[in-house]
Amino acid sequence: MPAEHHLPTLLQQMTPSVHPEVFVFCCFSNGRLPEALSPVGSFHEPEGLTAIVPLRQAQALGLAFQFESRMVTLTIHSALDAVGFLARISAALAARGIACNVVSAFHHDHLFVPRDRLDDALQALDELSRSG
Repeated sequence: MPAEHHLPTLLQQMTPSVHPEVFVFCCFSNGRLPEALSPVGSFHEPEGLTAIVPLRQAQALGLAFQFESRMVTLTIHSALDAVGFLARISAALAARGIACNVVSAFHHDHLFVPRDRLDDALQALDELSRSG
């Protein structure tokens, strides 16, 4: 199925799915991941390699981390060049005071929201989806 560009369709069919684990963000200034680590995402910056990893792995390895979050995957295949989709989602979450770190992958967008605000975030997404 081709990627979706149409904003009303993206909003109405986003269909959030919650990953069961808690995730955290770690930074490795040497630019290298420990071998035992299995990140769901990573990004190289001048200051180091940021990795998004399961909390249990970070704790087991004694790593410093920030932002205990839940990953909400928007299961619609959103186009990488779709306009306004994430802006609308960010605005809906911001209106409720919910922080959100977004990773746009090839097929889906993944929202990392504070673990204690997951239910609020899902409610905001549901309302946005219904209102289009």
